[in-house]
Amino acid sequence: MTRHPAGPDPLDRLRFPADPWRLVEREYRSDHDHLGWSETVFAVANGYLGMRGTPVEGRDAHTHGTFVNGFHETWPIRHAENAFGFARTGQTIVNVPDSTVMKLYVDDEPLVLSTAELEQYERALDFRDGVLRRSIVWRTPAGKRVQITAERMISMTDRHLALMVLEVTLLDGDAPVVISSQVLNRQGGRTEMDPTGQGAMSDPRRSSGNGRVLHSENHWHSERRMLLGFRTKNSQMTLSVGADHTIDTDNEYEALMATEPDVGKRVYRVDAKAGQTIRVTKAVAYHTSRVAPVRELFDRCRRTLDRVRERSASAYFESQRAWFDEFWTYADIELPGQPAEQQAVRWSLFQLAQAAARTDQLGIAAKGLTGDGYEGHSFWDTDIYVVPFLAYTHPRLARNALRFRIGLLPAARRRARELNQRGALFPWRTINGEEASAYYAAGTAQYHIDADVAHALLTYARASGDVEFLHGDGVEVLVETARMWADLGFWRESDEGRWFHIHGVTGPDEYTTVVDNNLFTNVMARANLREAASVVHQLAEDDPDAHARLCGRLGLGSHEVAEWEACAERMVIPFEARQGIHPQDEHFLSRELWDVPNTPDDKLPLLLHFHPLVIYRFQVLKQADVVLALFLQGDQFSAAEKKADFDYYDPITTGDSSLSAAVQAIMAAEVGYPDLALRYFWSSLYVDLADLHANAVDGVHIAAAGGTWAALVHGFAGMRDHGGRLTFDPRLPGEWEGLRFSLRLRGQRLGVDLAPDAITFDVTGDAPVPLAVRGVAHVVEPGTPLRVALADQGPVRRAPSEVGPGVRADGSTIVANVPTVPADEPVVHA
Repeated sequence: MTRHPAGPDPLDRLRFPADPWRLVEREYRSDHDHLGWSETVFAVANGYLGMRGTPVEGRDAHTHGTFVNGFHETWPIRHAENAFGFARTGQTIVNVPDSTVMKLYVDDEPLVLSTAELEQYERALDFRDGVLRRSIVWRTPAGKRVQITAERMISMTDRHLALMVLEVTLLDGDAPVVISSQVLNRQGGRTEMDPTGQGAMSDPRRSSGNGRVLHSENHWHSERRMLLGFRTKNSQMTLSVGADHTIDTDNEYEALMATEPDVGKRVYRVDAKAGQTIRVTKAVAYHTSRVAPVRELFDRCRRTLDRVRERSASAYFESQRAWFDEFWTYADIELPGQPAEQQAVRWSLFQLAQAAARTDQLGIAAKGLTGDGYEGHSFWDTDIYVVPFLAYTHPRLARNALRFRIGLLPAARRRARELNQRGALFPWRTINGEEASAYYAAGTAQYHIDADVAHALLTYARASGDVEFLHGDGVEVLVETARMWADLGFWRESDEGRWFHIHGVTGPDEYTTVVDNNLFTNVMARANLREAASVVHQLAEDDPDAHARLCGRLGLGSHEVAEWEACAERMVIPFEARQGIHPQDEHFLSRELWDVPNTPDDKLPLLLHFHPLVIYRFQVLKQADVVLALFLQGDQFSAAEKKADFDYYDPITTGDSSLSAAVQAIMAAEVGYPDLALRYFWSSLYVDLADLHANAVDGVHIAAAGGTWAALVHGFAGMRDHGGRLTFDPRLPGEWEGLRFSLRLRGQRLGVDLAPDAITFDVTGDAPVPLAVRGVAHVVEPGTPLRVALADQGPVRRAPSEVGPGVRADGSTIVANVPTVPADEPVVHA
């Protein structure tokens, strides 16, 4: 039951018209909350470098932000009561020097949008080329009209490069014009409106901030170029930012340049004439390193900027458009007749490109590079919500994302030893590979991340057919994660036989922690163990020499692989026969029931209004847990089990996590609740564009963007790929005309066109694609479309509204309540 409702079109269309290929703003607003939201949704990034959508003039802004993937500061985590194995070192992404500012003065009057008289205003983020554009006409205090256009682009073809263009034209009358282009070390991105940043401290989902961490090491300038170099205080990482400027105008002008430890400025003083445009192009390069000195990074910046001089900025804009042409060939999803949802879907897919395109073996943070929420950490969100999209559309980018996990394997092995486990244990949240979660109950205890990493790896391998990757670095991850599960769990004899248990873990639902036999964990661990054994066997058959090297390197024997298979075969999968459902964990159903429908809106999300110990006593979910298992391992559950589980858990799921709505949409569609599925889809689709969780200011919810793709492809198109068997069971919403998208499968492009009465496939490539539609096998031949008629779009049932009254296995009655102190409770004073 979502508590974040959204309709099919929640945006104000007078301000934000439903353009299918752009996010467009037609009216400027300067209130603080709107500024923060708009800076997030108009951000530009490429996976390595990101810039929030702050105005080119620098004011007004909620939070200036420029981020470089992996560039972070460390700090000691101070536990009030320490214990062995607690995370020791925190990591926070650094807000690096801001190069977006190009201040404008006409007649010595500054352009400040919040106070300016604007005759025209349009800002647009174009999904076709990744360029943020703004066009305004400003009437100055002296009554002169000035046309100003600005462009901002972060290159997808050269990950270190950002390009900005500012054009100024006096429409009537001459005037002195000054353009002051700057690079500023803002130290934390705070503005005059929030100099302390205290507003960010009340929400644990936000960045805590660490004060001044960037210290100047060098600065330099020439007639045309400026360079600034820095080193972080604790992590000792280095950064260099360089900027070149060119001006194109028929007006007479003077150019000045200066640098200081925290500031670089290029100032143009122009004697501007009416009708004579001033065009300033700014090329900026960012380079970072864990080991290289600043002087070396200066040289790297010089080489990046030299290439721009040689090729011209326009060549990079053209390359950018070509990159996105290729991206959309495989990633686009078309929704005919749904203009609002079409725009939001493409915005979501565009965010995935911005988060993943040039990570180049670095992580994909929960907020990408659009804000510093969650300290810039990567979570299991990437493995479950982002990698599948990449695997089925742009497998090279999926492989890059998985290379990040492979690079963390040594640290994961060390972490496993620290927790007295064999194998490897990947961190719940991290930038550099070390666990950064200070609250182990809802962090480190989420052992399921090992299985999530394995799931992502196998999803990529199935979609791409990349056996070389699977049998190379991939199998080593599978071995070490399987080892961890075999060591973490234990065997127990009972009247029903000998079973394998996993105790003391936390599943995806963070409102229930450190439990025994969490269903999601056990189901995913079982898959991890089975697949690890299968891949090791296949490697032995396909490449005995490589298998021998693997066994020698890891000390792997056939007895250990047999043990994995035994653990998987006898894994405990909780099931309560009386209620006909899978308990979320061994003791979940013994808890009291939280009355989610009657919880006041001002008490949500629960994590901000109730102590964890209060929440842990109840049956209440932050996000899909069992329901997520039903989706990811759907071939392990019957249709009746899926419906019963969904009916039980959906009403007690608050949706306080943005990860939940997409999964609930997928399963609601599958079990026959089309209206509920559509509502959940909207809640995922508009989580940022409508700011449904009131925290879009902290950055884009990248996993929700991936969930949007999943809800469309897996939910409404009904696509599954269990064990490499591609199937479709469509659930097109009744009010939709159709749904069109592409999948990339082992080098082939499979086009899918879903209509109310049929689903049509076509293959571009050399090989046929086998698949099944509602249990009937088909083969799609290249060049010959296959149309499969559909009698309907699946079952239609009445969705559940609440849980209970019911009876537990021990005969006790299930009742629901909200933990509150009565209003008339007397206050006792000491």
